[in-house]
Amino acid sequence: MKDADDNVLYVGRARDIKQRLNNYRVANPDRMPRRHLRMVREVARIEFQFCPNESTALRHESKLLRSLRPRFNRAGVWPGKPRFIIWRINGESLELGITEIPESDWRRFGPLTGSARYLHHALARLLWLATNLKSIIDIPAGWVQGRLPDRVALNCGADAGDILAGLEHYFWQTPETFLSLLSTRCTGRAHPFERTVIASDMERLQNFAQKRDDKRRERNQMALL
Repeated sequence: MKDADDNVLYVGRARDIKQRLNNYRVANPDRMPRRHLRMVREVARIEFQFCPNESTALRHESKLLRSLRPRFNRAGVWPGKPRFIIWRINGESLELGITEIPESDWRRFGPLTGSARYLHHALARLLWLATNLKSIIDIPAGWVQGRLPDRVALNCGADAGDILAGLEHYFWQTPETFLSLLSTRCTGRAHPFERTVIASDMERLQNFAQKRDDKRRERNQMALL
């Protein structure tokens, strides 16, 4: 969204552009925050950039936010603090978390920047679905919307060891074993919303693994030179 002088006011992403813009058009001025009202009044034109999938859109949005720092954006304008993905087995539960400073009794991967929180969310949702026979409507409140605590406990039962091994393969060796495990456990979901959530989170894990492997190959090539 830009003003009359072509200054960028706001950068955002949406799966349904029409619905997103209608939310602004029909918003009640008595209920909309003053900051949003000021933004809507200043918008003179809107530019659209289409992306092939949600993960690409997320990366592109993050890049624009950090480079442009629009006045009406708050989240994502500054680079996030480096964080680690951490995990450990506690009885029959897998504890999965995100932290700036890992404790000694946790396995860890990182540090990561902005991708850490999204990766943690995708892993938690997929592992919950993989270890529960329940519908996604039974998933803890807020998880689908990305409101997860920094540490979650997933009851894996007798499969805790296999899931732990798969998770460590994902981070330290080859991701295919773990991704195949998740895909097998999560397939067959009947509800379209469940399939959408699963596909989006699987794509995030696959893209992260691909990006990590690309960086490793680049470092190896530089070392050979």
